[in-house]
Amino acid sequence: MPIYSSDSDSDHQAYATGRKLFGRERPLHSILGGGPVADVLLWKNKSISAAILVGFTAIWFLFEVVEYNFLTLLCHLSITVMLVIFIWSNGAALFDRTPPRIPEIVLSESAFHHVARTFHIKFNQLLVTLYDIACGKDLTLFLLAIVFLWTLSVIGAYFTTMNLLYMGFLCIGTLPALYERYEHEVDYLVGRGTRDLKKIYKKFDSKVLNKIPRGPVKEKKYK
Repeated sequence: MPIYSSDSDSDHQAYATGRKLFGRERPLHSILGGGPVADVLLWKNKSISAAILVGFTAIWFLFEVVEYNFLTLLCHLSITVMLVIFIWSNGAALFDRTPPRIPEIVLSESAFHHVARTFHIKFNQLLVTLYDIACGKDLTLFLLAIVFLWTLSVIGAYFTTMNLLYMGFLCIGTLPALYERYEHEVDYLVGRGTRDLKKIYKKFDSKVLNKIPRGPVKEKKYK
């Protein structure tokens, strides 16, 4: 039975209109870039997505469960790679095999400048956004940012950085695919939750925020 069968008719009609999460109009694959990264996040290529998930899980296991030190792990991996290359290159003649050839990877100057320019633009946009939030231009967004940072600080007190990074990767690697599969149900539940939160915020705004005294806003005069 669908999850919305016992709800009101208005909620059912809102669900039937096809209202998407965050008001998006494009498909999820297009929003994620529409390229190989989107295919990995949405598990279009299950073998690659599974290999990446297993790789990150192995890294998390080595650092958190086995408690490997990063420098120790790096040295052990380097020793293993050097031994494999040594045995392969010296034993290739005995077994009539081709010795290994490590390709030279060169980052062109234009590609480096493109990456640096893109990072510079995105970083500036992030700083402008954070500054606007901190100035309180949007009071709702300001309060949400405070609540989010406080929640993150509480979570950080109980989990290590590696665990937080791994959980974040699990969310990034699984939630988009799950959302694409259960898109209609998630959109409906989020829509109901958003309407309830707006009602609560309106009550809070009318009873608390509107009673906070504020100074007069002076308009700037331009000559």
